[in-house]
Amino acid sequence: MDPMYLALSFYRRRKFEDCVNLCTQLLEKNPYDQAAWSLKTRALTEQVYVDEVEVDEEGIAEMIMDDNTIAQFARPGTSLKKPGTGQGGPSAGVRPTTQGGRPLTGFARPGTQGRPGTMEQALRTPRTAHTARPVTSASGRYVRLGTASMLSTPDGPFINLARLNFSKYAQRPTLAKALFEYIFHHENDVRNALELAALATEACQFKDWWWKVQLGKCYYRLGLYREAEQQFKSALKQQEMVDTYLYLSKVYARLDQPLAAVEVYKQGLEKYSGETALLTGIARIYEGLNDLPNATKFYKDVLHYDNTHVEAIACIATNYFYSDQPEIALRFYRRLLQMGVYNTELFNNLGLCCFYAQQYDMTLNCFERAVALSSEDPATADVWYNVGHVALGIGDMNLAYQCFRLAITFNNDHAEAYNNLGVLELRKGHFEQARSFFQSAQMLASHTYEPFYNFAALCDQVGDLQSSYNAVKKSFDNYPDHCDSKELFTQLKKHFSLL
Repeated sequence: MDPMYLALSFYRRRKFEDCVNLCTQLLEKNPYDQAAWSLKTRALTEQVYVDEVEVDEEGIAEMIMDDNTIAQFARPGTSLKKPGTGQGGPSAGVRPTTQGGRPLTGFARPGTQGRPGTMEQALRTPRTAHTARPVTSASGRYVRLGTASMLSTPDGPFINLARLNFSKYAQRPTLAKALFEYIFHHENDVRNALELAALATEACQFKDWWWKVQLGKCYYRLGLYREAEQQFKSALKQQEMVDTYLYLSKVYARLDQPLAAVEVYKQGLEKYSGETALLTGIARIYEGLNDLPNATKFYKDVLHYDNTHVEAIACIATNYFYSDQPEIALRFYRRLLQMGVYNTELFNNLGLCCFYAQQYDMTLNCFERAVALSSEDPATADVWYNVGHVALGIGDMNLAYQCFRLAITFNNDHAEAYNNLGVLELRKGHFEQARSFFQSAQMLASHTYEPFYNFAALCDQVGDLQSSYNAVKKSFDNYPDHCDSKELFTQLKKHFSLL
């Protein structure tokens, strides 16, 4: 069989390693074989290709040193950085929130952890590979990915970029496109990719929308969001593509202009009605703004066009669960199970739904399955924490205590488990141990109100009124509508005013 045909066959069947090896052999015989060269660059690119639309990680450098501030005090419901100002979201007493004040989403994806507001909060964010937040900047992640990919060629990189004449390649569109993707995705050399894209755009007299999108991607990666916006808008004038709408919306979301992003998504829907990627994008923006009724409406629209969309099903189920409708949430999670999703998180959620829907015979079976499937300690910790809640529900305090202890064993940063252990110790009358647990929970989850209120109640009980006042003030700041915090705050203020 012709080796070139075989290499193309390997490429189509996604056997990229075999394709690269075969192309290398062809290039050894004839180093100027353009077809083999082009195919090898494409195969190497596909090995490390990451969809730019979905990857939107924000590291500490991007969040803390972000100078793209539009307004210091945003109007309610117009900023992703201050999501608590949105309308229609559940209270923090019903649905847990992230550090940035965003309600927890039903589907883990980049950016769902919320934005830490200070450097201290950002540094305290968990630094494991399982979280959506890397400890370094996003550009650092891309560089690491590039150097790892170079290990596949022990003799050094396939293409020496320093010796390339980009002007020559820019005149040949077929080779230029393959080369650009290789530089951008495989080598992660954004500056050289930008130079090639600029020369190629000029060579085609600014008439090729594809090159404008690539320029926009380079500018976005370099943090030049306004330049990226111009390129994407220019590309849309020439050719309206779904991906371009998604990229432009990403730019607006990064500039903290969520309403502009929604507008772009809606313009895309006028051209591509029923496109699930655009509908999902709108739903994510509304979820980030804490506008959950609108988010759920768009997730339901997504299911209307694609009834196997895992993210939409999971987010709707989560919303129903926190809206006190566990029976309906259970139906959605069962749907995920029927679709073949089979993991710890799903069985964990099924167990909770069964418990709150009073289907007690299934609850422990689901949690047992979740523990058996779990291969990651943070997930196991969450399962044991939820089993502890079930134990509290049936009145077995000793089992609850053991479960919360197990949760801490698997995840030493589990603030909720520390808080609940503090409550159990307080009920036993062990004030010092309870105080210690509450203080640990406060350090780990400064955005929650429960540990602060519990600590304030404990201090009030033992007569340490100043500490009680300081703690209840923080609880009140984190969740202004908490009745018990209000009551204790008013009581302490009255007491201090009498002194």
